[in-house]
Amino acid sequence: MAAGGIKILENSIEKLPQSERKIASFILSHPQEFVNSTVKQLSTLAETSDAAVIRLCKSLGFKGYQDLKLRVAGDLAKTEQQGYRDIEPNETIYSIVEKTTSNSLQIIRDTSEIIDYEALGEAISLLNKAKSIHFCGVGASGIVAADAQQKFLRVNKTATAFTDMHMIATLIANADRNDVVFGVSFSGETKEILNVVTLAKERGVKTIGLTHFGQSALSALCDVCLYTSYSNEAPFRSAATSSRLAQLHMIDILFLGMSAGNYEETVQYIDSTREAIRKMTKKK
Repeated sequence: MAAGGIKILENSIEKLPQSERKIASFILSHPQEFVNSTVKQLSTLAETSDAAVIRLCKSLGFKGYQDLKLRVAGDLAKTEQQGYRDIEPNETIYSIVEKTTSNSLQIIRDTSEIIDYEALGEAISLLNKAKSIHFCGVGASGIVAADAQQKFLRVNKTATAFTDMHMIATLIANADRNDVVFGVSFSGETKEILNVVTLAKERGVKTIGLTHFGQSALSALCDVCLYTSYSNEAPFRSAATSSRLAQLHMIDILFLGMSAGNYEETVQYIDSTREAIRKMTKKK
């Protein structure tokens, strides 16, 4: 059964208009009552209008009211999840391992539940057609961009991942219209990435964004936007541990999505690069 409705509501509630926020708040507080309600009953319970309920569904990207109900019902059918937990003073190594593993699994699971498959398909199509792919990110997102470059280079796809914004600007100023600029920013508000994407759009270059779920400057700018789940990260996890893993997870999905459509060719490229690396590292 489809799920992820509750996570989408949690990720979006703070940016919703007041009437839609009231409905989202009611659903989060009374999910079981919601899945048994009609549009009219929900609007009455949340003290708002039928139109606001429909707008909420559209705002969150659901196909309609029944789609939202099915996603929330799927969440209720799942077993209880641990959620995110931060480490505490003098935490034992055993507990740190257990919490870190649990948090990592949680962010990947949450991200997989909010994937927009239509947008994912569009992104894969753009990457397949691209002459060159220019990944860009700063800080922890720069690590994700470098990981993406390494993966795509292995299947003979021209890819760049510079951290020097002046270098990126120079590259995009001369980019081909068949290139793709891929901006990575968990916040969706990183000034350098927004400037790069804006420049790409001015040059007529297609853009893909990877950011947290919800409205952001990056999602508004990009031709196609992919999302990772957003959680209120605790102090130690705010060093991008969870967000980085979710971003890497999405890059893996894109890479494998492309590879599946070009399977035989991809296998040949990977075998070829593996052999080249083996020869480079072979002892004489």
